[in-house]
Amino acid sequence: MEIPLAQIVSVFLVIATRMSGIMLFAPFFGDAAIPVRIKAALTLLFTVLLYPTYSAQIAAFRPEQWPLLIGREVIIGIALGITATLGFEAAEMAGSVLGVQMGYSLVNILDPHTQVETTVMSAFHRTMAMLIFLALDVHHWILRAVARSFDYLPPGTAAINGSFVAMLIGSAGTILKLGLQIAAPVLGATIAADLVLGTLSKASPQLPILLLGPAIKGLLGVILLSTVVRYWPDLFHRFFSECFSFTETVLRLAR
Repeated sequence: MEIPLAQIVSVFLVIATRMSGIMLFAPFFGDAAIPVRIKAALTLLFTVLLYPTYSAQIAAFRPEQWPLLIGREVIIGIALGITATLGFEAAEMAGSVLGVQMGYSLVNILDPHTQVETTVMSAFHRTMAMLIFLALDVHHWILRAVARSFDYLPPGTAAINGSFVAMLIGSAGTILKLGLQIAAPVLGATIAADLVLGTLSKASPQLPILLLGPAIKGLLGVILLSTVVRYWPDLFHRFFSECFSFTETVLRLAR
């Protein structure tokens, strides 16, 4: 019995290419703290696990078709990874906004996830989002979503059109919306504190508002943040669900 080596290599390469987009951009799997060799090993492992299930559904492709096919699969994998990380980007944006409002924007640390300097509040929000992400097993959601994407959008059928690209670019609006929802309680309180302190400064110029204001806002922000953080698991569960709904919409536009 002749082994269709060309078909095996073609199908294996297609599955590995789509999976590599997740390993580069998806939260947890695409983390910079994970060595490249580990990501490569995980990509190979998941490809081997998915091959028996989807090999019969993926047609063999001629060598001249591979460049266009691989390019499409890379884009689909990247789209899956980017849409899955919207919740983390929103958490970082909320941390950046609150860092300015609470007076912590001048304190920067090296974020081990991104390997760049970031504010303390951004690092705190991203760390909390990652802990909730793992506690809710959202990384399992991502793996299931990638596996099901081969049924929903078989290789070779993706259409990278204007609507698909526009939806990916429009994901920035989703980050802004989710980020403002995360920051809303503390942001609203610190803005109200700014208004009260400004009014007091005008009513009584002799009060040292410029000295007391940052301390008051920082203390108020910490108290409120420690109060609302208990509601974050439910909040992020809803956010991650919205991100996966967004992913489904993006894949639908590529059909």
